[in-house]
Amino acid sequence: MPAEPEHPYTVLDVFTAAPLTGNAVAVFTEGEAVPSRLMQSAARELHLSETVFVLPGDDEADATVRIFTPGVELPFAGHPVLGAAFVVGESKNLETVRLRTGAGVVPLKLTREHGEIVYGEMEQPLPTVREFERQDELLRALGAPQPVLPIEIYSNGPAHVMVGLGDTDQLVALEPDMSALARLGQMGIDCFAAPEAAGAGDHTRVNSRVFCPGMGIPEDPATGSAAGPLVLHLARHGWYTPGRTLTISQGVEIHRRSELKARVDGTAEQPIRITVGGAAVVVARGHFRLQ
Repeated sequence: MPAEPEHPYTVLDVFTAAPLTGNAVAVFTEGEAVPSRLMQSAARELHLSETVFVLPGDDEADATVRIFTPGVELPFAGHPVLGAAFVVGESKNLETVRLRTGAGVVPLKLTREHGEIVYGEMEQPLPTVREFERQDELLRALGAPQPVLPIEIYSNGPAHVMVGLGDTDQLVALEPDMSALARLGQMGIDCFAAPEAAGAGDHTRVNSRVFCPGMGIPEDPATGSAAGPLVLHLARHGWYTPGRTLTISQGVEIHRRSELKARVDGTAEQPIRITVGGAAVVVARGHFRLQ
């Protein structure tokens, strides 16, 4: 009998430089060999926030990626795209990686130290924004006080609802009803505390927690696709100055500390570019038997 195929994959912790922190992603490096009907099941088996399948590219992209949470396929997500870029950039010795996603081609610039990729920065799709209509239901499900900014929903592929709280104590105290949040639909709920100065220079820091039970992720350790909308949300409401770097801390409450860097170029009313970056580290390599 012929041997059953075993599919190579790499696991990276993303938006961190330290293993066992950040947000883990599994990257199947030969995704074209994985039957489409098994991709969702593989992501459910691994039960990470996301699993990525790298497929061949084209004239516009170095590779194509398909991204799955344990529950759904996503057109775009930040930490899987960043993790995949580290893997593709390393295998092809690239300084810039262009990944085709369901939301379009995403370019990423990679930074190396002593020949090793240590940082990547992606240019994200510009999100759309509108008022979120189920605000009372959302706040009850979160167990949150009244927010200090309007609650709005942004979409750059996935959808993220922005909920601004008055301080970090309110953020830490959240104990959401995950079943009630899941009934709101397949979206991320990005709760954040009022930003604070991060010391000398032009940096600003904000603490965030992101809940995605409607997509099979109760609380996400690092959400790159929410970082771009978050920095734009803060800019639109006067809490952030475009052109500066926003440092987002996430995952602390679930012992997976992550750090994301985000920036809006242009103006709050007319953004021309949103970038999100961070580190990543390989923590495992192996082969998965899927059939």
